[in-house]
Amino acid sequence: MRPDVHLPVDQSGSIFAPGPREKCGVFGIWGHPRGVHLSYLGLYAQQHRGQESAGIAVSDGVTLEATAGMGLVSDVFNEDTLNRLARAGTAGAIGHNRYSTAGGSKACNVQPLLQSFVGGQVAVGHNGNLINAEAHRREFEDAGHIFHTTSDTEVIVHLLASPAQQSQADPIAATLRRLQGAFSLVLLFPDRLEAARDPWGWRPLVLGKIEEGGKTYFVVASETVALHVVGATFLREVEPGEIITINAKGMTSRRFTDRSSQPAHCAFEHVYFASPASQIFGQNVQRVRELLGEALSREAPVDADFVMPMPDSGRSAANGYARASGLPYREGIVPNRYVGRTFIKPTQEARRAAVRLKLNVVEEIVRGQRVVVVDDSVVRGTTTREKMIQIREAGAKEIHLRISCPPIRHPCHFGVDFATRDQLIAAERSVEEIREFLGVDSLHYLSLEGMLGCMQHKAEHYCSACWTGQYRLDPDKPETGPISEAGQLKIFAEK
Repeated sequence: MRPDVHLPVDQSGSIFAPGPREKCGVFGIWGHPRGVHLSYLGLYAQQHRGQESAGIAVSDGVTLEATAGMGLVSDVFNEDTLNRLARAGTAGAIGHNRYSTAGGSKACNVQPLLQSFVGGQVAVGHNGNLINAEAHRREFEDAGHIFHTTSDTEVIVHLLASPAQQSQADPIAATLRRLQGAFSLVLLFPDRLEAARDPWGWRPLVLGKIEEGGKTYFVVASETVALHVVGATFLREVEPGEIITINAKGMTSRRFTDRSSQPAHCAFEHVYFASPASQIFGQNVQRVRELLGEALSREAPVDADFVMPMPDSGRSAANGYARASGLPYREGIVPNRYVGRTFIKPTQEARRAAVRLKLNVVEEIVRGQRVVVVDDSVVRGTTTREKMIQIREAGAKEIHLRISCPPIRHPCHFGVDFATRDQLIAAERSVEEIREFLGVDSLHYLSLEGMLGCMQHKAEHYCSACWTGQYRLDPDKPETGPISEAGQLKIFAEK
């Protein structure tokens, strides 16, 4: 008899996804006459990176204005809202999708964050997570500063406004040198747009251009899929440690650090986060996921009747697994596209029903069959187990679960909202214990070597801390001083 299944709910009794949550998506454009509407489309294209809140800030060349709110892009903006912003912001615009990792899900934390300081107005959109934000915040609060949000992004504004940075020749560069962690930023000022990426390149940030009416308009975004949607041509990635300035004169670039250490690209962007249509860290995401599936097939072949994906994130890897193994590919689970957050009583059976609403198993396909189920990851495991129960109850003869990344055993401090270590199913369990918990006939995770072998760059150029516990920065001892060259190549093990 299987154990009771307990799925996480919030205080309202709403089911929430226990898997990894995307941090954010950012977008920025300067000078285009339809900049606001293109920002809306850019955010829409990156909705997968955050569904908690959305916002757009605009400049008319003198002042800034912003509209942001909780919910999806389509919830926050309508035609009237966009037209009003378009009239208010004829110079430039930035946009932001949010899924919180620092500060929590609160209306006060929606971005872009619009603030006034000694240098004028600034709006900030941030993708990532700062490990020294709390230390900076304590210093500022001890000095009498008042914070209006609980987000780490507000720390950036306080740093920018501080005399220590304002006295520097390049206040933005001086500010960025005080940040530790992952950040891909768009900053809108009345007269320009600035975009910057942390020295380690944890999160993606790309630069594109639109050629229209004999003019060139520059665009920045988290992913290339946003460039494609607005008709922009991909130029290149914003380099780690680089600041891009876009204004009426065009585009210029400078560096805020000359560090030449290895980057720490987040491998999970390829495994789960990014759109399959995007180019991330020089590779197409769809193709990488297919390669992950192919590698998984070589590492863990099984005698089965067909391969099926766990929608939607397992689909690309499942295609790769099926092709490499020679097994047929079939869609045995159909997602319900019309189910959002389901507000129900927090009882076990009601929670199970909510999960079943979102994923419907096709009994005629799985009944009596030996199935290989491919998914991208298992985080807490409770929802995965419920999915496996559904497949078993539909009559599957055997279930062989294949995961296209290694077991997630450690929390992420750099922009992924993984659970704390004690909530991660793989933190204290062996693969065999996880298999028993999930109720499948066999379970195999892709090895770290197999996963990184599918990537274009050297293995050491990717952050794999959530799998290995080896961090590029020490999350337990964040510093608030400027970036120094010494010690930045050390690897810190989780304590």
